[in-house]
Amino acid sequence: MKLLIKNKFAVLGVILGLAAGYAYYHFVGCSSGSCSITSKPVNSTLYGGLMGGLLLSFLDGFLERKKRKSEEGQS
Repeated sequence: MKLLIKNKFAVLGVILGLAAGYAYYHFVGCSSGSCSITSKPVNSTLYGGLMGGLLLSFLDGFLERKKRKSEEGQS
């Protein structure tokens, strides 16, 4: 449970990415079937989850570093 709370932005990013990946497959997709990511719903959903987790994890780390720098500057 502590792991989920500590990484809440990454978990949120994965959940949002899964939804966005499936939505991309559903609404855009690949009509020819030759697209490696968007030809199957599992591929696009997992790819979206991975990208969403990475993006929000990176953003969380960036904001954390920025917050630490501003706190150090005030001291």
